Amino acid sequence: MDTVALMIPGDKAKVVKLSGKVNLRKKLLDMGIVSGAVIEMIRHAPLGDPIQIKIKGYHLSLRKTEASHILIKSLR
Repeated sequence: MDTVALMIPGDKAKVVKLSGKVNLRKKLLDMGIVSGAVIEMIRHAPLGDPIQIKIKGYHLSLRKTEASHILIKSLR
């Protein structure tokens, strides 16, 4: 299964599952990253980290290490 860290700008995907430690999962849930939510990749920073996504109508910046714990299903 893919992760948000592997998305390229313009890709859209649906959140399937969150992995990682409890504290990280809680942080991601608090930011609105829940199962079934649609994520759109907006851009990568010039050096690749952080990344910017759009979820539930707002833009959110995440580190690639955080994004690698968000399992997704592509909406191609």
